[in-house]
Amino acid sequence: MTATPSPTARIIDGKARAAALVDQVAEAAARLMADTGIVPGLAAVLVGEDPASRIYVKSKGETAARAGLNSFTHRLGAETTEAELLDLVAQLNADPAVHGILVQLPLPAHIRETAVLAAIDPDKDVDGFHVINAGRLATGQPGPVPCTPLGCIKLLKATLGDLSGLEAVVVGRSNIVGKPMAQLLLAESCTVTIAHSRTRDLAEVCRRADILVAAVGRPMMIRADWIKPGATVIDVGINRVPSADPLKAAEGKTRVVGDVDYASAAAVAGAITPVPGGVGPMTIACLLANTYAAACRAAGVEPSQLGA
Repeated sequence: MTATPSPTARIIDGKARAAALVDQVAEAAARLMADTGIVPGLAAVLVGEDPASRIYVKSKGETAARAGLNSFTHRLGAETTEAELLDLVAQLNADPAVHGILVQLPLPAHIRETAVLAAIDPDKDVDGFHVINAGRLATGQPGPVPCTPLGCIKLLKATLGDLSGLEAVVVGRSNIVGKPMAQLLLAESCTVTIAHSRTRDLAEVCRRADILVAAVGRPMMIRADWIKPGATVIDVGINRVPSADPLKAAEGKTRVVGDVDYASAAAVAGAITPVPGGVGPMTIACLLANTYAAACRAAGVEPSQLGA
């Protein structure tokens, strides 16, 4: 089955939506400070010298500062032991100036990610990865939600409005994106399918979707003929591939692409996120929103409702 091309898809501008959300966080944080004297504090922990992680943590810190949040960055050497990292997490758990803790992944191979994530106070777990927060999300209780899926749902609601009754397919079943994304879509009364590498006739499953979320980590895997005409496509993938220019590729230059073949998909979808400039900026904005909400909980006040 080949999809019939429709007019070029509406581009979902994640950068603009994220900037608006950061502005809302800044306003809400200023009110919290005026009312309670509390400034939301975000502590980021980076272990090792992974270049992408260093850039990401730097960007998080700069955006937090623009929103008026306190930002604390802890840079540890790659030789840091698991015990030393756990000791730092315990100190941050006990620090009243810190309302949100994120430990940047991946960690060096000698440190167990599960042990470190489990050590973070669930109420300060602004990445939403703690098993208690996964349980809260699954059972509809309030708590921090993983930032990338939260950003995706905000983009979907801003684009489509009411999601009730729509058929959604999430390609990818990770604990960080796929599973929480499905939970958030269920909470919006979507009919949800989680697809993955073992799904039979994956292309046909994707073609059923009114909402297609690609979070599989394979560059440009989802093509135009996998997409229902008029569907809304959210591309979570961030993959580095050789430059499209043969000369630049020969020099080792790369480009960033998503899990969706954007050029062909944009001719079929009704709306689509670009890569870069789609989901990525929303992830950081939602991290700040989670930190603000955690500060409100610590102060015993109800956080303001933040949109996108």
